[in-house]
Amino acid sequence: MLLSFVILYLAFSVGIGLYAATRVHNIKDFAVAGRCLPLPVVTATVFATWFGAETVLGISATFVKDGLRAVVADPFGSSLCLILAGLLFARRLYRLNLLTIGDYYRLRYNRVVEVLCTLCIVASYLGWVSAQIKALGLVFNIVTDGAMSQPIGMVLGALIVLTYTTFGGMFSVAILDFVQITIIMGGMLYIGSVVSGLAGGVGAVVTHAAAAGKLDFFPPASLESWIPFLGAWVTMMFGSIPQQDVFQRITSARDEGTAVRGSVLGGSLYFFFAFVPMFLAYSATLIDPAQVTGLLERDSQLVLPTLIVQHTPIVAQIVFFGALLSAIMSCSSATLLAPSVAFSENIVKGFLPTIGDRGLLLVMRTVLIGFAAIVLLFALHSEASIFRMVESAYKVTLVAAFVPLCAGLYWARATTQGALLAIAAGLGTWMMLELSGSPNPVWPPQFVGFLMASAGMVTGSLLPQWFGHSVGLVSPERRPPLTTPVE
Repeated sequence: MLLSFVILYLAFSVGIGLYAATRVHNIKDFAVAGRCLPLPVVTATVFATWFGAETVLGISATFVKDGLRAVVADPFGSSLCLILAGLLFARRLYRLNLLTIGDYYRLRYNRVVEVLCTLCIVASYLGWVSAQIKALGLVFNIVTDGAMSQPIGMVLGALIVLTYTTFGGMFSVAILDFVQITIIMGGMLYIGSVVSGLAGGVGAVVTHAAAAGKLDFFPPASLESWIPFLGAWVTMMFGSIPQQDVFQRITSARDEGTAVRGSVLGGSLYFFFAFVPMFLAYSATLIDPAQVTGLLERDSQLVLPTLIVQHTPIVAQIVFFGALLSAIMSCSSATLLAPSVAFSENIVKGFLPTIGDRGLLLVMRTVLIGFAAIVLLFALHSEASIFRMVESAYKVTLVAAFVPLCAGLYWARATTQGALLAIAAGLGTWMMLELSGSPNPVWPPQFVGFLMASAGMVTGSLLPQWFGHSVGLVSPERRPPLTTPVE
């Protein structure tokens, strides 16, 4: 019965996605849903930005093992990312009427900065999307009771998501997000009530977690503890802001007020609902402690789905896996689309200056298929956990893309030379520390890279200018922040 439901649900999702494809007539429809989405849909799609495999399986497993302090990156950093994106970036970026975040780097700085930042943004999606594909393989393996191996499940999951995303683009993503958020929220609350009854109530679970030290959030008052803590927090909070999927959700709104409110509401909803899977997974330590101990040693990501399969009625299982599939599919479709659109618009289009709208739309769909193949290969050969794959995804954008974006919007004296020095200093420092073989246990490489990128931006912008710009809205080299629409 569970497997039959999963098959029907997948067919239903593909059908909705293909129906949405009938509304795609140009690259604006494909990339940003025609900039016409109302507040409920924008809120749903912002919520779905993060609520995926790592939230249900990765965060919950990490919390059971290491407590609240270990999940500072997600949900604390990731939810603040969405809220800050709404409050500080949405209005300014929406007014520019751009197709991708890479377009901003070209217009504020130059083509070189655009290419470098776009390549870093695209690379950051490799781990993120791979985590979703890996989770789909895990789900198919569980619901078929092992009849389908995880690798085969990954291939099947990638093909399903690729099908409706390739045809429907952002319209498919947005409509499915709106449908799936209802399933996710309702399903998670229902499962929470079922599991709460099995564990002796919410109070019993919270009391047990507090006694075990799992609810301790802030680290001890020492530099050695606080710097890694802040490094993990900043990686997701700032490194996720210069992302194409976040940008697409903001600019898909029908007006800038909707973009701001949708981002803040979606981020806030995500923060609160991210605690439901943590509660569910920790409840397993009260319901079946021996089994949890064994799973923690073998694969902690199985704690929550094993609890559902072995200790809840079939209705609860159907609801849980429906919500889980909704979360993974809504997240993976958007994160497959985003890098494909960015790479096509900001890299490929530069080599094809005369390409028309229909030609670029074909390029975007072709790149999407190619990126999906690369992601699938990475997921099949990666041994990292879902949580670690996601947590590591945004190190490169933190050190390379965030400082030029923030400075370009809020510092009138930011220059192309400053942006180039920021990218070089941030990337160079981070890569050198990562490849050194003996990373400092106190200073995370990406945190040091972020600080060096900030210093590079200030230094490069204030020093005499040696590197001119090739493309821009105004001159001279020191241009004010972009605040008006770009035609």
